Amino acid sequence: MQRSIRVSIDRGGTFTDVYAEMGTSASDVQVKVIKLLSEDPANYPDAPREGIRRILEEFTGIPHPRNQPVDTSRLEYIRMGTTVATNALLERNGERTALVITKGFRDLLYIGNQSRPKIFDLEITSPDMLYEEVVEVNERVQLVFENDRRPTDIRGVSGDYVRVLDPLDLVDLRAQLSAVRAKGIKSVAVVLVHSYTFTQHEQQIGSLANELGFSQISLSSEIMPMIKMVPRGFTSCADAYLTPVIKDYLHSFCSGFDSNLNDVKISFMQSDGGLTPMSSFFGNRAILSGPAGGVVGYARTTRPPRLPAPLPVIGFDMGGTSTDVSRYDGTFEHVFESVTANVPIRAPQLDIQTVAAGGGSRLFYKNQLFVVGPESVRAHPGPVCYRKNGYLSVTDANLVTGRIVPQRSTKYSFGRVVENEPLDVEGTRKAFQTLSDEINASQQTAYSVEAIASGFLRVANEAMCRPIRNLTQMRGFDITTHVLACFGGAGPQHACSIAKALGYDVVEAYVVGGLTIWLHRMSKVYIQRYSGILSAYGLSLADSVIDKQWPASCPYVASEKPSLVAKLQSLASVVLADLKAEGFDETHSTLEYFLNLRYEGTDTALMTRAVLPAGTSVQAGLLAFDFDTAFTTKYQQEFGFLLHARSVLVDDIRVRGTFSPPSNSQSTPTTISTTSASPHATTPLYFDELNAWKPVPVYLHSEMLHTQTVVQGPAIIMQNQATVVVESEWTAEILPNGDLYLYLSAPSSSLADQVHDQDVAPVVVMDPIQLSVFSHRFMGIAEQMGRTLARTSVSVNIKMQHWGHDIVEGDVLVSNHPQLAGGSHLPDITVMTPVFESGRIVFFVASRGHHADIGGIAPGSMPPLSKTLTEEGAAIVAFKLVDGRSGQFQEQGITDILLQKGKVDSNGRPAIGTRNLRDNLSDLKAQVAANQRGVLLMHDLIAEYSLQVVTAYMYFIQESAEKAVRNMLHTFSLAQHLPEVGSVSAEDFMDDGTRLALKITIDRRTDSAIFDFTGTGAEVYGNINAPPAVTYSAIIYCLRCLLDGDDLPLNQGCLTPIQVIFPENGSILNPSSTAAVVGGNVTTSQRVTDVIFLAFRACAASQGCMNNLTFGSSTLGGYYETIAGGAGAGPHWHGRSGVHTHMTNTRITDPEILEKRYPVLLNAFGLRQGSGGVGKFAGGEGVHRELKFLVPMTVSILSERRAFQPYGLYGGGPGARGHNLLTYTDGRTINLGGKNTVEVLAGDVLTILSPGGGAYGAATP
Repeated sequence: MQRSIRVSIDRGGTFTDVYAEMGTSASDVQVKVIKLLSEDPANYPDAPREGIRRILEEFTGIPHPRNQPVDTSRLEYIRMGTTVATNALLERNGERTALVITKGFRDLLYIGNQSRPKIFDLEITSPDMLYEEVVEVNERVQLVFENDRRPTDIRGVSGDYVRVLDPLDLVDLRAQLSAVRAKGIKSVAVVLVHSYTFTQHEQQIGSLANELGFSQISLSSEIMPMIKMVPRGFTSCADAYLTPVIKDYLHSFCSGFDSNLNDVKISFMQSDGGLTPMSSFFGNRAILSGPAGGVVGYARTTRPPRLPAPLPVIGFDMGGTSTDVSRYDGTFEHVFESVTANVPIRAPQLDIQTVAAGGGSRLFYKNQLFVVGPESVRAHPGPVCYRKNGYLSVTDANLVTGRIVPQRSTKYSFGRVVENEPLDVEGTRKAFQTLSDEINASQQTAYSVEAIASGFLRVANEAMCRPIRNLTQMRGFDITTHVLACFGGAGPQHACSIAKALGYDVVEAYVVGGLTIWLHRMSKVYIQRYSGILSAYGLSLADSVIDKQWPASCPYVASEKPSLVAKLQSLASVVLADLKAEGFDETHSTLEYFLNLRYEGTDTALMTRAVLPAGTSVQAGLLAFDFDTAFTTKYQQEFGFLLHARSVLVDDIRVRGTFSPPSNSQSTPTTISTTSASPHATTPLYFDELNAWKPVPVYLHSEMLHTQTVVQGPAIIMQNQATVVVESEWTAEILPNGDLYLYLSAPSSSLADQVHDQDVAPVVVMDPIQLSVFSHRFMGIAEQMGRTLARTSVSVNIKMQHWGHDIVEGDVLVSNHPQLAGGSHLPDITVMTPVFESGRIVFFVASRGHHADIGGIAPGSMPPLSKTLTEEGAAIVAFKLVDGRSGQFQEQGITDILLQKGKVDSNGRPAIGTRNLRDNLSDLKAQVAANQRGVLLMHDLIAEYSLQVVTAYMYFIQESAEKAVRNMLHTFSLAQHLPEVGSVSAEDFMDDGTRLALKITIDRRTDSAIFDFTGTGAEVYGNINAPPAVTYSAIIYCLRCLLDGDDLPLNQGCLTPIQVIFPENGSILNPSSTAAVVGGNVTTSQRVTDVIFLAFRACAASQGCMNNLTFGSSTLGGYYETIAGGAGAGPHWHGRSGVHTHMTNTRITDPEILEKRYPVLLNAFGLRQGSGGVGKFAGGEGVHRELKFLVPMTVSILSERRAFQPYGLYGGGPGARGHNLLTYTDGRTINLGGKNTVEVLAGDVLTILSPGGGAYGAATP
C-alpha cells in the first residue's frame, strides 16, 4: 500500500490545527484541514493523534475507531509543532531538576543579571527557578592572558588558554549527587565557569551522573557552547527541565499507533524554523516550536502578483493572548538569546517579537488612557460574548463593531464549548455601556458604545505596530519596501487598520487566504488562504535542519583566516555527517557558513553569513569572502555608526545544514472562472470615521476559490478559520490560488492634511482614544532610539540663553554638568538634538548614557573620596558636538574637553582627563545616531498628524500624568485620615550622620503636595551631595511607582502638582556648583527614595545603595559595576533577594565576560544568607560578591548603609548593614568602610556584602 498521506500538525495551547495532503503528484493532491481542541479528555486522549485519525477517515472513507491503534500504513510523514515545552515552562510543571555548578555560584542563576523586569513595580516578582536542588562542585579554572601563560596551561575549544586552579573533586561530587538522586530527582543540568571552552570537567560530571542513574543530563558545554555563564546555565536548566516532558509526550503520542509507526517519518519543528527527527527534539530548542511554523508558512507562500522581484516580508500573527511579529528577507533571521517566561534561553531561534495584545487581551480605562492588555481573558472565562461571566476583550470590541459575524462564527474559532449557541452580542453591548458610562463621566463626553469599542481597537492596533516598527525602522530597514503578511485567527480582521496605523500614506495592503502583510507607507498586504492554520500549513513546507556552532576566540585578521576556514570546514563535515545519519542525501542539502563577529570591548555580536560565489570550492569561497565588510555593513545599517578604531573579534563559528526535499510545493486550484462571486449576505459594520452603521456585503471565501474576483471595500470575507475585514477605500483581489491581495484604492487624507487645509487651525481637543494612541507612539520613538533613558520631551533642561539663536538644524549638543546643566553626575552624559520644523526648534530629543570613565582622580570616574567636582572628571555645561552647518562631529573639541586640557583641580594641579577616550567617542557617536533616529521619527509623526496636534498631545500626555498624581494624592490623604490640608513626614540619616528630612503636605482642595526638605543637612565636604535634578528624579520615580497603570509614560506632568522646597543657603540636596556630587546620584538618590516611601508608608527600605565598584589602572582602563542587594518588603509581598531597586536597574557583567576582559577572578557571587529583615513579610537578602585581583590596580568602592540599617515598617525588622572587606595575601582582613580607594596587589581579595531589605509587619510569634 502506497504511503501518500502527509500530515502537518500545530498543537497549540487551546487548539490543534491539522493540515493534510494526499497524493503523489501536484496534479492529484487532495487537501483536508481540521481544527480541534487541544484538551478534550472526555472525547480523546491526544489531540494530534485524534486529528490524524479523523484525517485517515476522511481520506480513506474507512472507519478508524478511537479505541484501536491508529493505522499507519498510508502515512508518509507526520510533522508537528507543539507548545508542550512552552506551556511546561510557563506553568512550571517540568521535570524535577538539580543544578550542578561551580562552588561559589550557588545563587548565580537566581540573581541572573540582577535587574528587575518592571522598573516601577515595588513588588518585584519572578517565577520559580527551574531547579529545586543545587550541588556546588569543587572545581575551578581560570582564563589565562597571553602574558601569563605557563607550559601546563591548556588550550580550550575556543582557542583561549585555561589554567586548572582546582581539579574536579569527584569523591565529594559523588556523595552530593547520590543524595540528590535518593530524593527522586532524575534530571540534572551542569554549568561550570568557562566550560564553553574547557569541557573536560563537565564531561566527567556527565559520566558520573549517568553512572548514578540520572536519566536526563544536560551539559552546558554541549547544549550551547557560547561564552556567558548565566544564559548558558539557564539554557541547560531549561533543557534538563523540559526534555523529559517532551519525551513523555512523544511516548504518549506514539503509543496510540500500530506497530508500523517506525516506517513513518516523524519530525518536529524547532525554534529556528527547521525540522528535526523525533529523537533529536530537545527542550532548549523547542520553545518556539509552535509559532516557527507560521514564519515558515508566510516565508514560503507570500508571493504578491505583478512584482518583478520578491520583497522582504513582515509576518503578523495575531492570536488569542498575544501577537507575534517577524521578518523574512530571503533567509530566516535568527537570534541567539531570548527570554521566555523570565528564563533566558540561548539557542538559535527565529527572531519573533511578541506583544501582549491579541483577541483575548483585556480592555481597561486607566488614567484617562484606553489600555489593552497585557492581561488576557484566556479561554476560561473568556470574553464577555462567551456567556461565561468573562471580561471585555479585543474580541468583544470586534463583535460590537460588526467585525465578527456572529452567525458565521464557530465554537472552534472562538474556543466555545456550546456549538450552536450564538455569541452574546447584547451582553457584550451592556458591558461596554457600563465602561462607556465611566469614560463619559470622567471626560464629560458622550461616546457611544461603538465609538468606545472602536477606540480600543485603534489602541490595540497601535500597540501591535510597535514591534513592527522595531523590526524594521529600528534596525535600519525601509518599511516601505516590505510586504505585510497577516495570519492567525484574528490577524485578517485587523489587516487594513494596521496598515493605516503604520503610516498616513500607506497605499496598499495585501491579503492571501487569511494572511495579511502591512507596512508603514506599505505597498503590499498578503493574506494566505490557510491564514487561520498557517503554522500547521507552514510545517508542510519546512526543511529539515542541522545547526551547530563552536566557540572561537580570536581577532578577525588575515593571519587567522585560514584557521577559521579550516574550523568551518571541520564543523561542516560534522553537520553533513549528521544529515546523512538522519537519512538525508547531499543532493538536496545546502550548507551556510557563519562567523559571529563583534567589535572589541562591546557585547553586541552579529552572526555574519558568508555568500559564496557559484563555481568555486567552499574553501576558496570562504577564504575570499570578506566577513569584515559584511559585518560592518550590517552594523552600520542596524546602529547607524561604526567603531572605526576598534578591531573585530570572532566569538563563534557556525554551520547550518538544510535538507530541502523536492516535493515541498503547495497545491493550487487548477481551474479559474471569470465569473465574479456574489455576496452571500449582508451585515452591519460600524464606521468610526462616520460614527454610523452601514450594511456591507459578506462573501464566503470557499465560493470564491475558483473565481478571479475583485471585492471593493467595505466588505467582509469569511474564510474557514478567519475573518477578513476589507475596509472602506480598500480593494481585495482573490488570486488564482485562493490567497487575498488587499490594496488601498483611494487613500484618505491624513489628519495633517485636514489640519493644513483649514484657513484657521482648529483648537485641538483632547480625545482619550487619540491620547492612548499617542502614548504608544511616543514610547515607541523612545524604544527606537535604543536607550533605556532616551526620552522625547517638549522642553529639555538646556540653557538656551547660552546659545541664543546660534542653533541651526543638524546641530547636536552635549552636557553633563550636574548643577549648571541639570545633570546627575559627570559620567552620565546627555546628548541633545533639536527637531526643526519650518526653520524653528519645536522639540528636542535626548539620550543619556553612563560612560565608564570621564576622568578624575580614580579610574571609572566614581572616586569615593572626591571633594570637588573637578576631581570627578570632565564637566560640560554645553558644547556643540555636531556642527549642523558643516555636518562634522567635533572630535577635536570634545577630545580636549574630555582630556581636561588646560584645566586644574582645586589644588592647582593639572586635572586628570578620561582614561577611555576611544570608548567615550564611540559612545557619543552612538548617542548621536540614536538621536537622529528620534528626529526622523518625530518628523514622520508631525507629517502624519501636524505639528499642532503632536504638540497638543505631548501636553495632554503630561496632563494625564498630572491628573493621575492628583488622584493618588487625594486617595492617600483620605486613607491616612489626614485633614483637608495635612502632612506626613519621615527622616533618615546618611552613613556620615547627615540628616535627610522630609515633610509632605497634601492639600485636598487642589490635590497638590509640597515636598519640604527643610531640616536636611548642609552641603558635605565629600561627594554625597545630590543636585536638585537627582531629588526631582527620585520624587518622580516614587510618584510613578505609586500610580496604577503600566501604560502611563513617565513624564514631567507627574511633577506638576508638586512643589519642592530645599533648605535655604544650600544643602546636601542643593549643593554649590563646584561641590563633588558623584556619590549623590548613586547613593543619596537611593536614600531620598527610601525617605519618600517611608513618608507614604509604601514599603520597607530596600538596600538603599548601588554598591558602586570601580577598578583599573592607566594601562587597563577602568571597569565599573553596581551590585544588587535586598529589596524592601511591602503590605502583601516579601522583598526580592539579590536585585537592583529603585533608582538603578543596571545589569551586571557575566562572570565569564568579566574574567575574559579583566585580570580578576570572581571567587563567589551569591545571596548573603540572613541579611534580609525578619517579619510577616521578609526583606530580601543582599549579595556576597568576592573578587580576587590578579595584577596590581586601583580599587574604589562607593556605598551606603554601612552604618545605618535599612528600616523595617510596621514592626518588621531591619535589613542587615553592608560591609566592604579587603583580604591581603598574608591573610589579614581590613574593613574598607563605605567609601574608599585602595591600591591592591596580585592575590588581594575584595569582598562586598551588600545590605538586605527591611521587613514589613511584625513576625508571627
